[in-house]
Formats: sequence, structure tokens, C-alpha cells
Amino acid sequence: MFGLQIGFKQYRVSKGIWGSEWVGLKNFIRFFSSPSSMQIIWNTISLSLYSILISFPFAIILAVALNEAASKRYKKFTQMITYMPYFISTVVLVSMIIQFTDTRMGLVNHFIGLFGMKPVNFMAKPDLFRHIYVWTNVWQTTGYNAIIYLAALTTIDPQLYEAAKVDGCSRVQKILHIDLPGIQSTVIILLILNMGYVMSIGFEKAYLMQNGLNLQTSEIISTYIYRIGLINSDFSFSTAVGFFNSIINLVLLLTVNKLARKTGETGLW
Repeated sequence: MFGLQIGFKQYRVSKGIWGSEWVGLKNFIRFFSSPSSMQIIWNTISLSLYSILISFPFAIILAVALNEAASKRYKKFTQMITYMPYFISTVVLVSMIIQFTDTRMGLVNHFIGLFGMKPVNFMAKPDLFRHIYVWTNVWQTTGYNAIIYLAALTTIDPQLYEAAKVDGCSRVQKILHIDLPGIQSTVIILLILNMGYVMSIGFEKAYLMQNGLNLQTSEIISTYIYRIGLINSDFSFSTAVGFFNSIINLVLLLTVNKLARKTGETGLW
């Protein structure tokens, strides 16, 4: 909190925080008057919401599917296979993406070449950046994110399943009327927490996938702060942008939590 005042000053290292001149909202006005500010905000929000919209249901589906698996050996094997990608570092993952989509040696371009199609430079196309980012994220995190839903499913009373079996309920009916309602509170809590990070989508992956050709869609707030603050040493401006980012996250978190409580569901507080 002490360092936030840098965003309201024209910070100079030689003068320190206390000795630097107060400029009020100048840094905030500078950001919003920038021609690229709205595009950066849109890139951040659209990428984050796209990621939540796709990743969130996949983890629930995987957890429910594993819970329904009759064979313990198959269940453990599937869990191991789906968990493993999570432990691949971001640097390695992006390197894999670049290698697979390479125009000359990439597996993806080799496959589409079998159908007589020309090689595509996927990493150079702005309109493909979000899709590559999100779907590789689904592959990497779905298994790990399913763990908490699997834990929630184990808390459901087994007698409910016995009663459903006696009543002749199908597997789909059990999922719809027992499994999903049983983990509903967990889903809502995690959704609220995810909405609190809409403006703080991962810096590392976006930065590593970023290049001059896809900058139109790959430039998000976190990479913008890094470029302006650390590379250009404009600490006051980057602090102001970061503070704005945190405020939006807080507002979204409070709003979604309030909406959840108003609908009679579980909230964070």
C-alpha cells in the first residue's frame, strides 16, 4: 500500500518516494488518453473471460466423468494423464506451442499439409492468439482444476445415490440431480474467485507468446505494465495502471459476490 503513492507522483529514483513531486491523476489521465488503452483493456477482458468460459466447464465435466468411472485403475490412470500437463513450466509449454506450429517443421502444419493446404504461421496471426492461448490452457490446467470438484463430490451423501438407484434413475439423472447440485456451492465460490482475477490473467504465457505480429491482441495490461514500467523505467505510470487494474478486479469480485448472495447462493462473505 505504501508504494501505491508512486502512481500519484512523478517518481524519481534520486529523490525517492517522499521527495518526488505529486502530480495527482496525471498518470491515470495519460493512460486513458493513450490510443492503445482501450484495446489493451479489451484484450485483457476478452482473453480472461474466454479462458473462464472454456476452462471452467471442462474441469467440472472431467471431475463428474471421473467420479462416474467404475474402474479404479482407469480412474487413476486418467487422473495421472490429465494432471501431468499442469507441472509443465510455462516456458516449456510455449516452446512446445512454437515448435508444433512452426511453418516448416511443425506437426500441425505437417498435418494440414496432408490435405493440400499451405502452411500457416499461427503465432503471427492476431486473430488466432486468443484461441491458442485458451485451448492450450485448457489442456494444461483442466486435470488439476478438477481436483477440488472431485473432493467436493466425495462429500455427497452415498445414501442419495442408493435412493436414486432404487428409484431407477439413469446415470445422467444422477449427475443432474445429485452430482451438480452437490458441488454447486463449490462451483459458485470458484467462479467468484476467478472473476476477481479477470484483469490479472497470467503475464508469463502472454509475454512469451507475444511478438510484433500478434501484438494487436496479445498486448494485455500485465505485459503493458512490464514493458512501460521495467523496460522503459516509467515506474509512476506503470504503478498507476497496476492500481487501476487492482481496483477493477476488486469491483468485479464484490459485484459477482453480491449477485451470488442476492440469488440465495453461497458467497465469499
